[in-house]
Amino acid sequence: MLDLKSLVERFFFYIEAEEIEIYNEFSFQHELGIFLRRELEGYKIQFERNVSYFSKGKVTIKKEIDISVFNEDKSERYAIELKHPLNGQYPEQMYSFVKDIKFMEELKESGFTKTAVVVLVSNRPFYEGRSNQGIYRYFREEYRVYGEIYKPTGAMKGKESIVLKGQYNFKWQSLEDNKKYFMIEI
Repeated sequence: MLDLKSLVERFFFYIEAEEIEIYNEFSFQHELGIFLRRELEGYKIQFERNVSYFSKGKVTIKKEIDISVFNEDKSERYAIELKHPLNGQYPEQMYSFVKDIKFMEELKESGFTKTAVVVLVSNRPFYEGRSNQGIYRYFREEYRVYGEIYKPTGAMKGKESIVLKGQYNFKWQSLEDNKKYFMIEI
């Protein structure tokens, strides 16, 4: 069984040591995929693979997996969702983190060996700020995500929600250039 946490930690060490720039979510996805291909013999690494490839008829909150890792007979299946938000919208982006966590819960329930969400941020308001109410408290104060989380802005504010079955603790890890990341493994 793969140790996704260790692989992700090594990836961040590698990009800093090699001075590889992660400048948007697309570059994040591809650099991690390239790294995984180099590290994992006997596994296929695929991008944006539809959930139906692994389980027919399964209804999930999202349709495509950012990075899928699996062996030849698919007896080992791993899914990784990535976020690297760049343009503010902090509460909405935090809500999208929660949506990815829910998606990974659903894939784990449908038979994936392990799933993970990896969030990389460059802006302090994701992990620190004056307000620690609402969705901010999960990412700025409690460092755990759980229960029913409501959409924080827009027409569906307080009406639309995502219910997580588990409780997921995480820790913001510091990188160079004031970037931070966290990983939640399910």
